[in-house]
Amino acid sequence: MENKKKVAFYTLGCKLNFSETSTIARNFNDEGFDRVDFEEVADIYVINTCSVTENADKQFKQVVKKAMKLNDKAFVAAIGCYAQLKPEELAAVDGVDLVLGATEKFKITDYINDLSKNDMGEVHSCEIAEADFYVGSYSIGDRTRAFLKVQDGCDYKCTYCTIPLARGISRSDALENVLQNAKEISAQNIREIVLTGVNIGDYGKGEFGNKKHEHTFLDLVQALDKVEGIERLRISSIEPNLLKNETIEFVSQSRTFVPHFHIPLQSGSNDILKAMKRRYLREVYTERVNKIREVMPHACIGVDVIVGFPGETDEHFLETYHFLNEMDISYLHVFTYSERDNTEAADMPGVVPANVRAKRSKMLRGLSVKKRRAFYESQLGSNRTVLFESENKEGYIHGFTENYVKVKTPWNPELVNTLQDIKLTKIDEDGSVRLEFIHKLVEA
Repeated sequence: MENKKKVAFYTLGCKLNFSETSTIARNFNDEGFDRVDFEEVADIYVINTCSVTENADKQFKQVVKKAMKLNDKAFVAAIGCYAQLKPEELAAVDGVDLVLGATEKFKITDYINDLSKNDMGEVHSCEIAEADFYVGSYSIGDRTRAFLKVQDGCDYKCTYCTIPLARGISRSDALENVLQNAKEISAQNIREIVLTGVNIGDYGKGEFGNKKHEHTFLDLVQALDKVEGIERLRISSIEPNLLKNETIEFVSQSRTFVPHFHIPLQSGSNDILKAMKRRYLREVYTERVNKIREVMPHACIGVDVIVGFPGETDEHFLETYHFLNEMDISYLHVFTYSERDNTEAADMPGVVPANVRAKRSKMLRGLSVKKRRAFYESQLGSNRTVLFESENKEGYIHGFTENYVKVKTPWNPELVNTLQDIKLTKIDEDGSVRLEFIHKLVEA
């Protein structure tokens, strides 16, 4: 058994990628490979790529370099979104031996028979129309919470986005499979499951381009809420037009779903939303936020926003800024628009100069800091439940409350992966919140 080949993984991008990397790693395990950390010497390095921003493309090259430094004879495989969109480009990167597209990535162990280095990466990628089947995934063992994939692909045609080109049509896992995966996760003593996908609010479309919804997202949420052994469920990102009032009301009274929503806005200007081909206007967004605040005043609401989209004037940007400033939200994820090949937006007039994009991005990041601080301040003095993580960071252990307030307390290994009832007391210099334990900790 000493000759077990070692495999290491690196994931770029979203929670969905993490869930898929974890599933692929388990496949390697089943085939007799030994998983090691990416920082260690391995025989095979698998890099799960992302293509959402230009930065992700650059990061890929840096990760390959890192792998080659650790072992210049190692076999390097690239999978994921960037591998589907630009396979030849990745194959040409020095050190890359294998590039697998959207349909091939889950069969990676079938392609790794010969570990000798190639002069040029070998490409196996499909026409994206062939990506019409569904592979369920979840991440486990990587952290205290698990990412559970429930849906893949997207039928929307947002003008800036390459995801439909990289992942194909919208399709979902069968409800019984999702529930089975959730049971498997909870059996591993994992306290929190985060639902993930490309467009999870569209949950229920079957395989092979079946556009009929077998179930709705609300059906999924209601069924998961009944699974024994799960203590927390979190919805990751959900489109405002697909987040229905019934779902918001159900979460507000749910046993396991936490009061935390992440809802992409992308722009606070209706002109820009139309140019982006988003499927809602800002008025719908306002309605969703107001509904959440009505039934869950303490909920955390995160927002995605893109700055510097073609045609975004100073007036459009200020419209977005003021809209977000006045809205009762908790934090922002700010993306600087970057041109992607084969998207409509790449050919649109009104290109915003890079320095203007950077300035707008900085303004919104500043607004995010202000919003998060105000949200944390509003929570001081309240009683919450915290799930503690496993890392000792400079003598402190961190965790998140159900409504996504980041807390810290002096390191105590007994707290790892436990849920504790606490009171939020004060905001620390690093922005996290100090706490008092409501129940005295059990002595070792």
